[in-house]
Amino acid sequence: MTYADLLEAIKVLGLGKRATLKEIKTRHRELVKLHHPDTGNDCDSEMMRQVNTAYKALLDYVSGYRFSFAEDEFYEQNPEERILMQFADTPLWGKR
Repeated sequence: MTYADLLEAIKVLGLGKRATLKEIKTRHRELVKLHHPDTGNDCDSEMMRQVNTAYKALLDYVSGYRFSFAEDEFYEQNPEERILMQFADTPLWGKR
């Protein structure tokens, strides 16, 4: 997969630059409900194919992603914990 393929998959699913696995799955379900022929809505087989292809590409990408368990990455993903770590011992915030 190329980066252009990844960007196209993000565009098809209508996701932003950051998305959780849950958000990817939820968006896929929404689009399937909208475009699937069994729903009685506007049946668009080409769009359905694009949605499923994009979903598969994103799942392949995220399943191969190597997660970082480094402390700085943890605080990047959890900014509220960074604030608590920085200010937990100050009299204003009180000790944990």
